[in-house]
Amino acid sequence: MQAYYEQDGEDGRLGAGGGMLELVRTRELVERYLPAVPSSIVDVGGGTGVHARWLAELGHRVDLVDAMPLHVARAAEIPGVTATLGDARKLDAADASYDFVLMCGPLYHLLTVEDRLAAWREAHRVLKPGGYVAAATIARFSSLHDALFRNLFRYKEFHSMVASTVVDGHHRPPEGRHEWFTHTYFHRPEESVQEATEAGFLAPQVFAIEGSARALPDDEIEARLADPVQREHLLWALRLMESDPSVLGVSSHLLTVGRKG
Repeated sequence: MQAYYEQDGEDGRLGAGGGMLELVRTRELVERYLPAVPSSIVDVGGGTGVHARWLAELGHRVDLVDAMPLHVARAAEIPGVTATLGDARKLDAADASYDFVLMCGPLYHLLTVEDRLAAWREAHRVLKPGGYVAAATIARFSSLHDALFRNLFRYKEFHSMVASTVVDGHHRPPEGRHEWFTHTYFHRPEESVQEATEAGFLAPQVFAIEGSARALPDDEIEARLADPVQREHLLWALRLMESDPSVLGVSSHLLTVGRKG
Protein backbone atom coordinates (compact mmCIF):
# COMPACT_ATOMS: atom_id res chain seq x y z
CA MET A 1 0.00 0.00 0.00
CA GLN A 2 2.75 2.42 0.93
CA ALA A 3 4.63 1.77 -2.31
CA TYR A 4 1.48 2.37 -4.35
CA TYR A 5 0.44 5.63 -2.69
CA GLU A 6 3.96 7.03 -2.63
CA GLN A 7 3.60 7.29 -6.42
CA ASP A 8 1.41 10.31 -5.53
CA GLY A 9 -1.24 9.70 -8.15
CA GLU A 10 -4.45 9.92 -6.14
CA ASP A 11 -5.31 13.55 -6.93
CA GLY A 12 -4.77 12.92 -10.61
CA ARG A 13 -6.75 9.69 -10.58
CA LEU A 14 -9.91 11.42 -9.37
CA GLY A 15 -9.45 14.30 -11.76
CA ALA A 16 -9.67 12.42 -15.04
CA GLY A 17 -11.63 9.72 -16.85
CA GLY A 18 -13.31 7.10 -14.72
CA GLY A 19 -11.89 8.67 -11.58
CA MET A 20 -13.71 11.90 -12.40
CA LEU A 21 -16.99 10.00 -12.62
CA GLU A 22 -16.20 8.30 -9.31
CA LEU A 23 -15.70 11.70 -7.69
CA VAL A 24 -18.86 13.25 -9.16
CA ARG A 25 -21.05 10.31 -8.21
CA THR A 26 -19.58 9.88 -4.75
CA ARG A 27 -20.23 13.54 -4.07
CA GLU A 28 -23.84 13.48 -5.21
CA LEU A 29 -24.57 10.35 -3.17
CA VAL A 30 -22.91 11.74 -0.04
CA GLU A 31 -24.70 15.07 -0.34
CA ARG A 32 -28.06 13.34 0.01
CA TYR A 33 -27.18 12.40 3.60
CA LEU A 34 -25.12 15.37 4.78
CA PRO A 35 -26.48 17.32 7.75
CA ALA A 36 -27.07 21.04 7.49
CA VAL A 37 -24.10 23.40 7.34
CA PRO A 38 -22.14 23.80 9.48
CA SER A 39 -21.56 20.28 10.73
CA SER A 40 -18.61 18.23 11.92
CA ILE A 41 -17.32 15.57 9.52
CA VAL A 42 -14.48 13.09 9.85
CA ASP A 43 -13.02 11.90 6.55
CA VAL A 44 -11.39 8.59 7.47
CA GLY A 45 -8.76 7.44 5.00
CA GLY A 46 -9.34 10.70 3.16
CA GLY A 47 -6.12 10.63 1.16
CA THR A 48 -4.95 13.99 -0.10
CA GLY A 49 -8.31 15.56 0.70
CA VAL A 50 -10.17 15.38 -2.60
CA HIS A 51 -13.51 14.94 -0.80
CA ALA A 52 -12.50 16.98 2.24
CA ARG A 53 -11.93 19.96 -0.06
CA TRP A 54 -15.47 20.17 -1.41
CA LEU A 55 -16.95 19.38 2.00
CA ALA A 56 -15.01 22.28 3.53
CA GLU A 57 -16.00 24.55 0.65
CA LEU A 58 -19.64 23.83 1.49
CA GLY A 59 -18.96 25.14 5.00
CA HIS A 60 -18.54 21.95 7.00
CA ARG A 61 -15.77 21.46 9.57
CA VAL A 62 -13.67 18.58 8.28
CA ASP A 63 -11.14 16.48 10.15
CA LEU A 64 -9.21 14.18 7.82
CA VAL A 65 -7.43 11.07 9.07
CA ASP A 66 -5.07 9.05 6.88
CA ALA A 67 -2.29 6.50 7.35
CA MET A 68 0.04 8.05 4.73
CA PRO A 69 2.21 11.04 5.77
CA LEU A 70 2.29 12.30 2.17
CA HIS A 71 -1.51 12.42 2.05
CA VAL A 72 -1.77 14.16 5.41
CA ALA A 73 0.71 16.82 4.38
CA ARG A 74 -1.24 17.56 1.20
CA ALA A 75 -4.63 17.59 2.91
CA ALA A 76 -3.36 19.91 5.67
CA GLU A 77 -2.90 22.64 3.06
CA ILE A 78 -6.64 22.76 2.30
CA PRO A 79 -8.47 25.68 3.96
CA GLY A 80 -10.96 24.47 6.55
CA VAL A 81 -9.47 20.97 6.81
CA THR A 82 -7.53 19.56 9.75
CA ALA A 83 -5.42 16.56 8.73
CA THR A 84 -3.72 14.05 11.02
CA LEU A 85 -2.04 10.66 10.79
CA GLY A 86 -4.25 7.91 12.10
CA ASP A 87 -5.72 4.44 11.82
CA ALA A 88 -9.35 3.78 10.87
CA ARG A 89 -9.43 0.94 13.42
CA LYS A 90 -8.59 3.24 16.33
CA LEU A 91 -9.62 6.84 15.84
CA ASP A 92 -8.33 9.54 18.14
CA ALA A 93 -11.74 11.07 18.70
CA ALA A 94 -14.31 11.12 21.48
CA ASP A 95 -17.52 9.12 21.40
CA ALA A 96 -20.36 10.79 19.45
CA SER A 97 -18.15 13.68 18.32
CA TYR A 98 -19.09 13.89 14.61
CA ASP A 99 -22.28 14.52 12.65
CA PHE A 100 -21.12 12.50 9.63
CA VAL A 101 -18.42 9.92 8.86
CA LEU A 102 -16.95 9.44 5.39
CA MET A 103 -14.79 6.37 4.72
CA CYS A 104 -13.69 6.27 1.10
CA GLY A 105 -10.39 4.48 1.61
CA PRO A 106 -10.00 2.12 4.55
CA LEU A 107 -12.33 -0.78 3.85
CA TYR A 108 -10.55 -2.18 0.81
CA HIS A 109 -7.13 -1.78 2.44
CA LEU A 110 -8.17 -3.73 5.54
CA LEU A 111 -7.71 -7.32 4.46
CA THR A 112 -9.48 -9.20 7.26
CA VAL A 113 -13.10 -8.98 8.25
CA GLU A 114 -11.99 -8.37 11.85
CA ASP A 115 -10.07 -5.25 10.81
CA ARG A 116 -12.90 -4.01 8.63
CA LEU A 117 -15.38 -4.48 11.47
CA ALA A 118 -13.03 -2.54 13.75
CA ALA A 119 -13.17 0.39 11.29
CA TRP A 120 -16.96 0.19 11.02
CA ARG A 121 -17.26 0.11 14.82
CA GLU A 122 -14.98 3.11 15.22
CA ALA A 123 -17.11 5.01 12.73
CA HIS A 124 -20.17 4.07 14.77
CA ARG A 125 -18.50 5.09 18.03
CA VAL A 126 -17.47 8.59 16.92
CA LEU A 127 -20.77 9.31 15.16
CA LYS A 128 -23.57 11.17 16.89
CA PRO A 129 -26.93 9.41 17.21
CA GLY A 130 -28.95 9.90 14.06
CA GLY A 131 -25.85 10.56 11.97
CA TYR A 132 -24.80 8.71 8.83
CA VAL A 133 -21.71 6.89 7.65
CA ALA A 134 -20.89 6.62 3.93
CA ALA A 135 -18.26 4.01 3.17
CA ALA A 136 -16.74 3.06 -0.18
CA THR A 137 -15.78 -0.44 -1.23
CA ILE A 138 -14.36 -1.88 -4.44
CA ALA A 139 -16.71 -4.33 -6.13
CA ARG A 140 -15.69 -7.99 -6.31
CA PHE A 141 -15.56 -8.15 -10.12
CA SER A 142 -13.81 -4.82 -10.63
CA SER A 143 -10.51 -6.25 -11.88
CA LEU A 144 -12.34 -8.74 -14.08
CA HIS A 145 -14.24 -5.92 -15.78
CA ASP A 146 -11.06 -3.87 -16.14
CA ALA A 147 -9.46 -6.82 -17.89
CA LEU A 148 -12.39 -7.14 -20.30
CA PHE A 149 -12.56 -3.45 -21.13
CA ARG A 150 -8.80 -2.87 -21.40
CA ASN A 151 -7.72 -6.23 -22.82
CA LEU A 152 -5.63 -7.01 -19.74
CA PHE A 153 -6.11 -10.77 -20.04
CA ARG A 154 -3.26 -10.66 -22.53
CA TYR A 155 -1.07 -10.62 -19.42
CA LYS A 156 -0.89 -14.11 -17.94
CA GLU A 157 -0.28 -12.62 -14.48
CA PHE A 158 -3.44 -10.53 -14.67
CA HIS A 159 -5.46 -13.56 -15.73
CA SER A 160 -4.21 -15.53 -12.73
CA MET A 161 -4.81 -12.61 -10.37
CA VAL A 162 -8.44 -12.23 -11.47
CA ALA A 163 -9.10 -15.96 -11.22
CA SER A 164 -8.11 -15.77 -7.56
CA THR A 165 -9.81 -12.45 -6.77
CA VAL A 166 -13.30 -13.49 -7.84
CA VAL A 167 -13.10 -16.50 -5.50
CA ASP A 168 -11.85 -14.98 -2.24
CA GLY A 169 -12.02 -11.20 -2.81
CA HIS A 170 -8.28 -10.66 -2.39
CA HIS A 171 -6.76 -8.63 -5.23
CA ARG A 172 -3.07 -9.59 -5.18
CA PRO A 173 -0.98 -7.95 -7.91
CA PRO A 174 2.40 -9.54 -8.63
CA GLU A 175 5.37 -7.88 -6.98
CA GLY A 176 6.44 -4.77 -8.84
CA ARG A 177 3.18 -4.28 -10.75
CA HIS A 178 2.07 -1.18 -8.85
CA GLU A 179 0.02 -0.02 -11.84
CA TRP A 180 -2.34 -2.89 -10.99
CA PHE A 181 -2.98 -1.35 -7.56
CA THR A 182 -1.95 -3.09 -4.35
CA HIS A 183 -3.15 -6.01 -2.23
CA THR A 184 -6.74 -5.07 -1.44
CA TYR A 185 -10.07 -6.63 -0.59
CA PHE A 186 -12.95 -6.46 -3.08
CA HIS A 187 -16.44 -6.72 -1.57
CA ARG A 188 -19.61 -8.32 -2.77
CA PRO A 189 -22.50 -5.86 -2.19
CA GLU A 190 -24.04 -7.95 0.58
CA GLU A 191 -20.75 -8.09 2.51
CA SER A 192 -20.62 -4.38 3.27
CA VAL A 193 -24.24 -4.53 4.42
CA GLN A 194 -23.38 -7.40 6.75
CA GLU A 195 -20.35 -5.59 8.12
CA ALA A 196 -22.22 -2.32 8.68
CA THR A 197 -25.11 -4.14 10.36
CA GLU A 198 -22.78 -6.09 12.64
CA ALA A 199 -21.16 -2.80 13.66
CA GLY A 200 -24.55 -1.44 14.75
CA PHE A 201 -25.68 0.66 11.77
CA LEU A 202 -29.36 0.68 10.89
CA ALA A 203 -30.74 -0.22 7.45
CA PRO A 204 -27.50 0.07 5.47
CA GLN A 205 -28.04 0.57 1.74
CA VAL A 206 -25.58 -0.02 -1.10
CA PHE A 207 -25.29 2.21 -4.17
CA ALA A 208 -23.36 1.65 -7.38
CA ILE A 209 -21.07 4.64 -7.88
CA GLU A 210 -20.06 4.38 -11.56
CA GLY A 211 -22.44 1.57 -12.52
CA SER A 212 -22.14 0.30 -16.09
CA ALA A 213 -20.71 3.67 -17.20
CA ARG A 214 -17.36 2.31 -16.04
CA ALA A 215 -17.22 0.59 -19.46
CA LEU A 216 -16.96 3.94 -21.25
CA PRO A 217 -13.48 5.06 -22.36
CA ASP A 218 -11.90 7.75 -20.20
CA ASP A 219 -12.07 10.41 -22.90
CA GLU A 220 -15.76 9.65 -23.46
CA ILE A 221 -16.51 10.03 -19.75
CA GLU A 222 -14.70 13.37 -19.66
CA ALA A 223 -16.55 14.62 -22.75
CA ARG A 224 -19.95 13.70 -21.34
CA LEU A 225 -19.25 15.26 -17.95
CA ALA A 226 -18.07 18.46 -19.66
CA ASP A 227 -21.30 18.86 -21.67
CA PRO A 228 -24.23 19.92 -19.42
CA VAL A 229 -26.87 17.97 -21.36
CA GLN A 230 -24.83 14.79 -21.75
CA ARG A 231 -23.72 15.05 -18.13
CA GLU A 232 -27.30 15.08 -16.88
CA HIS A 233 -28.27 12.20 -19.16
CA LEU A 234 -25.35 10.14 -17.85
CA LEU A 235 -26.02 10.88 -14.19
CA TRP A 236 -29.77 10.38 -14.60
CA ALA A 237 -29.17 6.89 -16.02
CA LEU A 238 -26.79 5.99 -13.19
CA ARG A 239 -29.24 7.20 -10.56
CA LEU A 240 -31.97 5.11 -12.13
CA MET A 241 -30.08 1.85 -11.56
CA GLU A 242 -27.83 2.78 -8.64
CA SER A 243 -29.46 0.47 -6.09
CA ASP A 244 -30.76 -2.33 -8.32
CA PRO A 245 -29.19 -5.60 -7.07
CA SER A 246 -28.84 -6.91 -10.62
CA VAL A 247 -26.35 -4.18 -11.61
CA LEU A 248 -24.46 -3.41 -8.39
CA GLY A 249 -21.63 -5.78 -9.23
CA VAL A 250 -20.91 -4.08 -12.56
CA SER A 251 -19.71 -0.93 -10.82
CA SER A 252 -16.06 -0.35 -9.95
CA HIS A 253 -16.95 1.14 -6.58
CA LEU A 254 -19.89 0.81 -4.23
CA LEU A 255 -21.01 3.19 -1.49
CA THR A 256 -22.67 1.79 1.62
CA VAL A 257 -24.67 4.24 3.71
CA GLY A 258 -25.93 3.47 7.21
CA ARG A 259 -27.46 5.40 10.10
CA LYS A 260 -26.59 5.30 13.79
CA GLY A 261 -29.67 4.88 15.95
